Amino acid sequence: MRNLKRAGLLMASASAFLWGSSGTVAQHLFEQSQVSVGWLTAVRMTLTGVFLLIFAICLRKNIWSIFTDWHSIVRLLLFTVFGMTSVQLTYFMAISTGNAATATILQYLSPVMIILLLSLRNLRLPGKLDTLSVIVAVAGTALIVTQGNVNTLAVPSAAIVWGLLAAVGAAAYTLLPRGLLLRYGALPVVGWSMLFGGLITQAIFRPWTQHVQLDAIGALEVSFIVVFGTMAAFLLYLQSLKYIEATTASILGAIEPLSAAILGFLFLGTSFNWYGIVGIAMVIAVTFIQFIAYRKSPPLLRD
Repeated sequence: MRNLKRAGLLMASASAFLWGSSGTVAQHLFEQSQVSVGWLTAVRMTLTGVFLLIFAICLRKNIWSIFTDWHSIVRLLLFTVFGMTSVQLTYFMAISTGNAATATILQYLSPVMIILLLSLRNLRLPGKLDTLSVIVAVAGTALIVTQGNVNTLAVPSAAIVWGLLAAVGAAAYTLLPRGLLLRYGALPVVGWSMLFGGLITQAIFRPWTQHVQLDAIGALEVSFIVVFGTMAAFLLYLQSLKYIEATTASILGAIEPLSAAILGFLFLGTSFNWYGIVGIAMVIAVTFIQFIAYRKSPPLLRD
């Protein structure tokens, strides 16, 4: 039993590392090639959707049952547009206008966005720990984007806006598919959402009209983002939930922004001063505050 739990911890950690490292790889790809955000988003989502659905079929999952109910189809489309596609596109935009480390950290504000969205939906103020989460996250974000100098921004304003929109998209990604996941399972829901999102982004950005020429390194980077940074990361996360609690997996998700920051520093020259490092720690600390809230009582975040 202990070995299974250890395996679950390793899988959850690996998935978070792969998600974080895929952002760093994407930043290098944007900097060293003519790959656009629209092209990469369309290719990533389409290929991942196809692979996940094939994998689901191999596991004898019923991938077609979701289309027998119109209510489920509408929810799937809403999740695809406002959750899956939104978070993919805004995250890559945040990377292309800034850097992977800042984009990943800002996207990691999604628990705060969930608290705020549910507060508005339920027309009630968040609890004490949720309020503390918001205050800590806002203060941490301010330190990251200013690096302690309130008169200037250390991060381009466009990157900040896209990063915050990525956090909103990640919140929608968490909230919208709950009923679908319980009824149909994660693989069919995410697989179809990825595929539909890929088709939507293809229709918008028309990647086939973009003359993208990739060298061997660029092709490997695109392959890494699709295979390891998306599909493998998702499957490892799902598998980890068989052996550890979802709350434990979410805490290990802190490895994602940490890995993006460390890899960015090692390979892309991304750096933060001590104010920025404290800000990163504060944003990551929100997950631990929410874990405490979960253990004490079901807070607003899980309503």
